[in-house]
Amino acid sequence: MDFSYDDEQDALRDAVRGLVGKAYSDFEQRRQTVKQDPGFSEKVWSQLAEMGVLGLPFAEEDGGVGAGPVEIGIVAQELGRVIAPEPFLTAVVIAGGLVSAVGTAEQRREVLGALSAGESILAFAHDEPGSRWSPSAEQVTATLAGDAWTLTGTKEPVPHGARADLLVVSAALPDGGTGLFLVEGAAATRTAYPTYDGGRAAQVVLDATAATPLGEPGLDVTASIATIQDIARIVAGNQALGAMEVALATTTAYLKSRKQFGVTLNTFQALTFRAADMYVSVELASSLVQWATMVLATGDVEATRAAAARAGLQVSRASRHVGQEAIQLHGGIGMTAEYSVGSFVAHLTALDHLLGDGQHHLSALAAGIGAYGALDPLA
Repeated sequence: MDFSYDDEQDALRDAVRGLVGKAYSDFEQRRQTVKQDPGFSEKVWSQLAEMGVLGLPFAEEDGGVGAGPVEIGIVAQELGRVIAPEPFLTAVVIAGGLVSAVGTAEQRREVLGALSAGESILAFAHDEPGSRWSPSAEQVTATLAGDAWTLTGTKEPVPHGARADLLVVSAALPDGGTGLFLVEGAAATRTAYPTYDGGRAAQVVLDATAATPLGEPGLDVTASIATIQDIARIVAGNQALGAMEVALATTTAYLKSRKQFGVTLNTFQALTFRAADMYVSVELASSLVQWATMVLATGDVEATRAAAARAGLQVSRASRHVGQEAIQLHGGIGMTAEYSVGSFVAHLTALDHLLGDGQHHLSALAAGIGAYGALDPLA
């Protein structure tokens, strides 16, 4: 099987790498960018829009490009290589993906067109205090009075929720199930705060806030939310893969240059073995992520769910291993805010907890083990 990119995919990779590399190849520049609200560069976001990156997942009739999972994965990897703080994963893949999946034709054209052009930023307000990566909403409730819908409750954390122009909010429906609604960002009470990886999140409080149903009013879209979560897990795996590759390269370069007792650190066999173990973890994660991306391209929902869990488990284990070893092998400098390794580890940790950590994926896989037939080792 040929895993190499074609010419168009290579061009996309080079273009995105050139853009975000210019913006964030100097790690100090990234540090200064995330210090200031909204936690990312509005200029880089506009440049990604001009390049067509923000419209990659969406159909052409909705103002997008109509690209496939492989192209989206390429972008995610390049963003991960410089841990670019722009909300591509949360705004485009998750929030935009939900609009694309369940929105009406008019909603898709209006919302996704503005998102693709960089004119509007979306945020998915779904997580609730105490919830753990469920596709359902419970604490935020939707109420119908005549033809008007209102939402009441609290969503937290909402990645980039304070900056978002439009919120895609999940809520428990009066007749059961979970619906999706569009809420103007300014209509909600939002409290912003920085996250430990330099990003931004917000608490979003809704108090009989006016909302517009996304798609068919009153329709339970729990299954659609679960599918978008699985898609996002695979894209997040691509982003984590890019970050791990750079963390590994940074660590091996340090071992080859840092001297102790008059020789470089890679002279010590034990340290070289630990770096080799990091390489194995990255390669295993790469294989699973590439495979999951190709499964996603088939459009099979059930196969995608299983692939997302398998890739998510391997990426979770690999990112923890690679991150911890990167800091350990760098010694004291790896703990400083001025050095990039700590920020890579923080970002990998944030990705691991965004849509479900390794234990979550392991539990999902274990729950489905009964569906497989028994294997006779002597057959």
